[in-house]
Amino acid sequence: MSRGTRGGLLRRHRDFRLLWCGETAGKFGASVTGVAMPLIAVSDLHAGPFEVGLLTAASWAPWLVIGLPVGAWVDRCRRRPVMTAAASVSLVLFAGVPVAARAGQLSMGLLLAVALLAGTATVFFQTAYSAYLPGILEPADQPEGNAKLHGSASAAQIAGQSSGGLIAQCAGAVNGMFANAATFLVSLLCLSGIRHREPRPAGAARRPGSLAGEIGEGLRLVVGDPWLRTLTLFGAVSNLALMGYQSILVVFLARTVGLAPGTVGAVVAAAGSGGIAGAFLARRVAARTGTARATLFFELGLPVCALLIPLTTGGAGVLLCVAGGFCVSAGVVAGNVVKASFQQRYCPPGLLGRLTASTAFLNYGTIPLGALLGGALGSALGLRTAMWITTAGVPLAGLILLFSPVGRTRDLPTAWRPETTPALRGEASPQGEAAPRSEAAPRSEAAPRGEAASRQLSPP
Repeated sequence: MSRGTRGGLLRRHRDFRLLWCGETAGKFGASVTGVAMPLIAVSDLHAGPFEVGLLTAASWAPWLVIGLPVGAWVDRCRRRPVMTAAASVSLVLFAGVPVAARAGQLSMGLLLAVALLAGTATVFFQTAYSAYLPGILEPADQPEGNAKLHGSASAAQIAGQSSGGLIAQCAGAVNGMFANAATFLVSLLCLSGIRHREPRPAGAARRPGSLAGEIGEGLRLVVGDPWLRTLTLFGAVSNLALMGYQSILVVFLARTVGLAPGTVGAVVAAAGSGGIAGAFLARRVAARTGTARATLFFELGLPVCALLIPLTTGGAGVLLCVAGGFCVSAGVVAGNVVKASFQQRYCPPGLLGRLTASTAFLNYGTIPLGALLGGALGSALGLRTAMWITTAGVPLAGLILLFSPVGRTRDLPTAWRPETTPALRGEASPQGEAAPRSEAAPRSEAAPRGEAASRQLSPP
């Protein structure tokens, strides 16, 4: 009997429980900020759609600038200290926003600087976190761990979005930053309590000029492997559309539909509740239909409902936004679950950090472009027209999977094979040997969508 069948992972694995608590708290705070920051820009600083889109773009731009070298660097060092340092920086940044507001120094420039610096900290944290999780969980436990992390993240997102809208309405949007700062404090305490101590990474002492070569290894793995290449291309196109509409959704609901801040938060949270359903269904659907077929259903079938969002009107018409967002959120989170374990099982361990950074560079690189596109379209054509254009791109991105190897098989593979990426033969591990092939996962353990192999964005 595998360890994963002897009771719940949260009950029996203390280190995972602490990691789960810290990550859930962080997602709650990030969701509060996701509502509060645009509302600060719109209500306190009277920003337009393009400026709001620019604010979102600034938080994702660091993936384009430093994502690749960070991935190679993370593979050289222990991951937990990187995570704690990044969380500490974010804590200071978000606590500084309300302090600056009370001092009369709040401006769009300051918000953009905070978004840019916090995004830089996120690059370090997310890259280290993606490579850290497989180190504390056995392979048989990873599907359950991924499902729990994504499910709780969706629940925290719902609570955070609702709280963000209520805080903005009752106490002012600026005060929402205090909630986010507090959650980073919780994350720091949880990370500090983890007993697992990572060994020094094999091959950590490298020649000074090898960083560029290590970055190249990660890129060659992504470009040369048909599965990772397909999922990365899909993630990049999908993120462009997702962020295109997400960057202007709050403005659309507040100005075009005419909802109050508290109602905006409630609608966004209700739409995001689909993520909980997606996390619950992901492994079950994958076990019944196969991981590749489940990926198509979650990434192509459900996202068609995104076209309901531009139809949103006041009154009962807000249910269209809830229904469309619910289905998109369910598909994104379920797809993330199906691919997270795929990446963790499939990637050679010595390349996991570089794979995370390489695919994130390509996936997340389109997020600031999508945010700018959404803002530009909203300013030039109107918010409702911009919503039509950007939401249409969400299901269209799924066609990349349909006409790829994913669309021609039942299950995603569970082990990397050197012959699939000839350029990396002999480079799969720091010791110069290909990582041993793991056994195929039982079908009851869905191979989830990796945080880097595909988009990690959870839409409202």
